[in-house]
Amino acid sequence: MSKLVMAFGSFDILHRGHLLYLNEAKKLGDKLYVVVARDDSIRMMKGRNPIFGEKDRIAVIGALKAVDNTILGNRISSEADRLRIIKRYKPDIIAFGYDQKINTKKTRDWLLKNGITAEVVRITKRADPGKYKSSIARRKLNSKKS
Repeated sequence: MSKLVMAFGSFDILHRGHLLYLNEAKKLGDKLYVVVARDDSIRMMKGRNPIFGEKDRIAVIGALKAVDNTILGNRISSEADRLRIIKRYKPDIIAFGYDQKINTKKTRDWLLKNGITAEVVRITKRADPGKYKSSIARRKLNSKKS
């Protein structure tokens, strides 16, 4: 029986850190499904507009070798809304990146409450975080506009 891994992210400016995260997540199972955040979710959670729209971001992530399926995330107004998509796919493993602002204990509690037995894994391996972070790339792009 194959193991389904689910990973989440905005993936607004794809960089080496994202590739490492997704490749490490893929190693945890047989199939990797990636949930790409909606534009309005990014605005709500991060307080800014994405550089690339959700259709572009999902197409780019879907083209990666490690990714078996891409899914557009739920429209969210709470943490529970963000996790609701897990009910539909029932992954065996949920992989979060080292810097994702999600409480893994609350996630585990939500999974138990909803009868989902997925393992929650924090991918700690990372590319140079001083270089490969979307926030750093965004600052560089903004400084070149000036």
